[in-house]
Amino acid sequence: MGILNFFGGGNSSTDAIQEYLDKGAIVLDVRSQAEYDSGHVEGSVLIVKEEIQSRVSEIKSWDKPVIVVCRSGGRAGSVLPFIQNAGVDAINGGAWQNANR
Repeated sequence: MGILNFFGGGNSSTDAIQEYLDKGAIVLDVRSQAEYDSGHVEGSVLIVKEEIQSRVSEIKSWDKPVIVVCRSGGRAGSVLPFIQNAGVDAINGGAWQNANR
């Protein structure tokens, strides 16, 4: 599947998120620890936005599709190009609740 970015676009499709979940995607939460502690997708991985560049090798090692989430999609959207350029099949899932299935 090509590059998908649901932040700020007209086709924010939960179908695409579900498709990624069905493919075994890992939900990557890029919020702060406090935000994550206040609620998150069960089984998601927290890597705060500021640590993404230094931990991209870890993300690549998962060898799975990734759904990047945050509070509203803004932070997820800002790290998405970097993750995709590193060769990870990733989408912006927007708010973390979108991937809470």
